[in-house]
Amino acid sequence: MTKKERFDFVLDYFSTHQPVAETELHYADPYQLLVAVILSAQCTDKRVNQITPAFFQRFPEAASLAEASHEEVYILIRSCSYPNNKSKHLIGMAKMLTTEFKEVVPDEVNELVKLPGVGRKTANVIASVVYRKPALAVDTHVFRVADRIGLTTRAKTPLEAEKQLLKYIPENLVAIAHHWLILHGRYICQARKPKCEQCPLTPACKYFDRKKDKES
Repeated sequence: MTKKERFDFVLDYFSTHQPVAETELHYADPYQLLVAVILSAQCTDKRVNQITPAFFQRFPEAASLAEASHEEVYILIRSCSYPNNKSKHLIGMAKMLTTEFKEVVPDEVNELVKLPGVGRKTANVIASVVYRKPALAVDTHVFRVADRIGLTTRAKTPLEAEKQLLKYIPENLVAIAHHWLILHGRYICQARKPKCEQCPLTPACKYFDRKKDKES
């Protein structure tokens, strides 16, 4: 199977069987999603969704968060990973969003990454989810799934994986492909024990082929 055929198989499957795929983070506007994605770094969406209701009640917009103290933010997010650093990032993000962007979350990746706590992955999430731009965020799930299936080849960094994936994913599918791969990695192609027996992508999966060879 060529790489193009592998991509075609995977994309055709998801397009047919999962035409709707969205982030599992809860949010009501771009500011809320930006906060949630910053909090989600090395933390589960489930945990973030437990934190954000009280957080947004206290800081409903960037202006109020920009005026917060580190302690105020820390107390609200302390149950997530790295709360100390994330408190600093959230306040810094809110200050810059307020002073330089008039509280409007940018729609361009190169503008988003200027915000404290916002790396390329977070910027791509905002650009694709909020603004429906053909941006592909490569998190640990996407990186793992793409490598296992064979959609990427020896990619050493998320950026390398992103570039390889964008060569074969049609522009109109880039935003949703991000969610397809994340959800597949979260529930089927899990890190420690991939559920190959439940996976519909095995006909196109290099990992599954190698696994069969070892067992035979």
